[in-house]
Amino acid sequence: MRKILLIAGTFVTAMLFNLHPAPAAASGAAPWCAVITLGNDDAYWDCQYSSFEACRPNVLAGNRGFCNINPAWNPPEAAPHKVRRHRARHS
Repeated sequence: MRKILLIAGTFVTAMLFNLHPAPAAASGAAPWCAVITLGNDDAYWDCQYSSFEACRPNVLAGNRGFCNINPAWNPPEAAPHKVRRHRARHS
């Protein structure tokens, strides 16, 4: 009985820690990904699209999938805004 519980516990633990690679690590570093279903609960994240409109034709071209925001994409930092001060001119 103890052996069965140990095997069942090991199996449940293995199922809980069923880790998959990070989706954005699959390919590309753009803000949009085409998530293409490969079957058997597997998906390929093709992250090379700059907009939803650019991603959509790839998914509609017969690939089973959808477009999604890249979870690992970091937008470029905006340049700091310089405050321009105007001098009062006295005549």
